[in-house]
Amino acid sequence: MLQGSEVMGECEDGKEYRCWEELLPDALGLIFRNLPLQEVLTVLPRVCKSWGRVVAGPYCWQEIDIEEWSQQQGKPEQIARMVELLVGRSAGSCRRISVSGLPCDPRFSFIGDNARALRTLEIPRSEISDSMVESVAPRLPNVTFLDISSCTKMGARGLEAFGKHCKSLAGLRRVMHPIDLADRACQHDEAHAIACSMPRLRHLEMGYMLVATEAVAEILGRCRELRFLDLRGCWAVDDKLLPRDRHPGLRVLGPRVDDCYENSYWEECSDDYSDDSSIYSWELMDDVDDDYDYAAGSDDDDDEAVWDDDGQGLENLEVRFYGGGFGETFAGFDWPPSP
Repeated sequence: MLQGSEVMGECEDGKEYRCWEELLPDALGLIFRNLPLQEVLTVLPRVCKSWGRVVAGPYCWQEIDIEEWSQQQGKPEQIARMVELLVGRSAGSCRRISVSGLPCDPRFSFIGDNARALRTLEIPRSEISDSMVESVAPRLPNVTFLDISSCTKMGARGLEAFGKHCKSLAGLRRVMHPIDLADRACQHDEAHAIACSMPRLRHLEMGYMLVATEAVAEILGRCRELRFLDLRGCWAVDDKLLPRDRHPGLRVLGPRVDDCYENSYWEECSDDYSDDSSIYSWELMDDVDDDYDYAAGSDDDDDEAVWDDDGQGLENLEVRFYGGGFGETFAGFDWPPSP
């Protein structure tokens, strides 16, 4: 591989090559996204100053997925610091964020302030509240896909705020776990909020929500563009009584849970997803000599703060870079497993 400090020259076959450091930062960012994240953060900055500036800038951080890593973390402060680090580096250009268990409301506000170009927001099992959603949602008008599964501290008010301010919302995942609903009688208010505030939904997952047939019928009556509906585990819903005449192309999954069907479907789709993810085993990051000045200023200090904490901060971190979290062709392809 050509080093960033090399100059124009000739290869053995007589063809000229161009110094990699002369590539535009956007082009370098596209190339670096194909590398393991550990190399992006620990190796590339040592090659040359221009590569270091690209890694410290927004070019590599437009799509961030740390959901699997965050599920394995026992320290919420680690998740919070990682979110702040990567979203901060994106400099407002981040289009996708996926993190599980976002620990507290201020971090959600940080996303709203620093990721206004966001189109896909996946924050299952997070601790966001209705009041914080009402405050932050106006800053996220471009969101088209939203995953707020098992966010037990928010309810109908938060859903209504998302629907009111995210006018282009086309996909919603609000899948619950039975344990999440142990103290709840029903979620008809949430179904009503979805029906009244999200008329452009095409993809809706509401598995295991405590809703009855009438609540789902209201959603179908108002969300005329709906193409996929996941009702698995919604035992009070009789799918035979749902008004499907206005939705001839609607695909309904559930309420009955068929694990055999799910498993066979995942096997069929495994080839499509094999190139989109990989798991990186992390070791404690060595100190990197700061021989040049990054535009981000204190990024090195932030990095060390994330890597520390007994050397376990980034173990088994998974970050995937790929275009888009939701599209018409993805309808029904990312079904969550049954509890």
